[in-house]
Amino acid sequence: MNRGFAPEGMLELQEKIVQRAPKSDSSARPLGRLLPRRFLEAPPEQVAPRLLGKVLAHRAGDRPTQWLAGRIVEAEAYLGPHNCPPDPAAHSHRGPTPRNQVLFGAAGHAYVYSIYGFYFCMNISCEVEGRAGCVLLRALEPLAGVERMALNRDLALESTARQLTSGPSRLCQALGLTRQAHNGLDLLDSASPLQLLDDGYSVDEVLVTPRIGIKNAVDWPLRFTLPGSDCVSGAKNLGGKRIHLQ
Repeated sequence: MNRGFAPEGMLELQEKIVQRAPKSDSSARPLGRLLPRRFLEAPPEQVAPRLLGKVLAHRAGDRPTQWLAGRIVEAEAYLGPHNCPPDPAAHSHRGPTPRNQVLFGAAGHAYVYSIYGFYFCMNISCEVEGRAGCVLLRALEPLAGVERMALNRDLALESTARQLTSGPSRLCQALGLTRQAHNGLDLLDSASPLQLLDDGYSVDEVLVTPRIGIKNAVDWPLRFTLPGSDCVSGAKNLGGKRIHLQ
């Protein structure tokens, strides 16, 4: 059955559905615990707020301890074509293609695409296999490998965290992520160089706003940010509605 999803009443619905999102209970990892796949086998509007506070980590060198990592502080949900109405801003809204095939596979995989022929953005696939949905990572708070991040961004080491990883293409550049090398990687595999982790950081409240940087469905409140974070992209003084996670 299609899930009706229109802007009207969406915030009230979100306050209920985020309470049902599963929590992490997986085994320990060096930078935290790998998230369980069931955490991501849910609609993206449930997954996105729950991803705030989690850690994206990239093993950027040959040494197993050489990680670049950041805490997720901003994410946007993009709904699959099985929704009613379909999300016109989603890459999957016309169905599977060679470009977006990752989104129709298992949850927890990286969907990396290029913009302007040079920069990259990273999404995380959601829902069960065959039901495309994803979460775009829009900003990170740097945690590990800051010097390497600054080098990747061609910035001075004393640059602010906001300059390093605020914005979807900035965070990909800082972590050294590209479509060629990282699209399709399983973020929940202990052998993967790109992992999604839970280090125990607790998030009780998130701020919900309309998505930004798109042309379609711009009024849908599917952008989630960590209140008070200096690394959130866009305007520093955000309007929106705060919701509690339970």
